[in-house]
Amino acid sequence: MDDPGVVGDGMGFEILASALRADMTDTKAFLGALAEKLGGALPALCVVERKGSMFSKEKHVHRVNVELGEHRYMIEHGERGGLRASRAKVVRGISLKTDELPVDAWIEELSRDLAAHAARNSQARLALERLLT
Repeated sequence: MDDPGVVGDGMGFEILASALRADMTDTKAFLGALAEKLGGALPALCVVERKGSMFSKEKHVHRVNVELGEHRYMIEHGERGGLRASRAKVVRGISLKTDELPVDAWIEELSRDLAAHAARNSQARLALERLLT
């Protein structure tokens, strides 16, 4: 019987998705936690952009981009608060189509692609399993 906690199997994306959700009521904390989890687990696939005022000691996470095969996932603070999430289809580095997604759907799609990537890549699988523990 398969272990649902293992990222590479058919059920693992659900556990991964719940691990990525954190507390979504505070968008600044959510984006920071997401950047820490994804950037720590998969630094080669994740780019974190930070913003802060010129005199601020601390810069907050503004945007997280994750490159997975033919998809680029992006989540950022929206202009009027809240979060804005999208997934772009990328071919040879060129974005062909970008779809805006609700944050929950974005997390589900990203988690599915991360689980599929982990099933093909043993280093990614180990990194994502550490993220879940």
